[in-house]
Amino acid sequence: MPTLIVILLGGLIIGAVLGQQPWRRYRRRQIAAQPFPARWRSILRQRMPYFRALPVDLQLQLKKHIQVFIAEKTFVGCDGVTVTDEMRVTIAAQACLLLLNRPDYYYPKLQQILIYPAAFIVHGAAPDAAGVVNEHRRVLSGESWGQGKVVLSWQDAVQGAAKPHDGRNVVIHEFAHQLDQEKGLATGAPLLSRSTDYQQWSAVMQQAFGQLQQQTASGVHGLLDGYGATNPAEFFAVISEVFFEQPAQLQAQYPDLYQQLSLFYRLNPLSWQ
Repeated sequence: MPTLIVILLGGLIIGAVLGQQPWRRYRRRQIAAQPFPARWRSILRQRMPYFRALPVDLQLQLKKHIQVFIAEKTFVGCDGVTVTDEMRVTIAAQACLLLLNRPDYYYPKLQQILIYPAAFIVHGAAPDAAGVVNEHRRVLSGESWGQGKVVLSWQDAVQGAAKPHDGRNVVIHEFAHQLDQEKGLATGAPLLSRSTDYQQWSAVMQQAFGQLQQQTASGVHGLLDGYGATNPAEFFAVISEVFFEQPAQLQAQYPDLYQQLSLFYRLNPLSWQ
């Protein structure tokens, strides 16, 4: 009898999960079909110059993504921040760039976006070579948690949107981590379309990552931020920033890397005006 109960409960859970999918898709279609609010259009024009560079079809797609993203995700103000539509739209617009040409996909593990007014302090502890645990503090502009949260500095999110060609964008960086974390730990190898794609992805990423590590160790500053040499997960987030903001330079200096990112993101920013 206990075994039968477990089977029945398992069946009910599976049925409930599967039953949510059609309803979620239906709800998302309803949200996307609604007119994009005029106030939100004003925010895009003011805060998101990148938006004007997109082809018309991608502009329309991005606006629909923004509507669904804001409807499904919870924005939480921290350190006295009162969340406004300006914050929601500015952050959602940048986060949803990574979702273009991905139908019905909205960072499935993500639940909350925590917004600080500016860079915030994170406390932690780590053992040194002798095994002694030392307390440390880090000042961050953003952080992506595997537990369904992204933490952002509003000041840095605004600056990242205002300068769309400098290769630095904290929102793109942290939401690239979210894509990487969908499978669990961030490793620099997000979920690809086919299992056969991983061999080529790994070869290209390892070569470029090793090159960046060598440059950073030698004090050479190039297109890619040296922070990307920290580990493969940070490397993926850094090159994602450059892919969207400096595609011509990335393609010229790292053609294989650009091709892999273009396949993954299903986009070719080089073709945008």
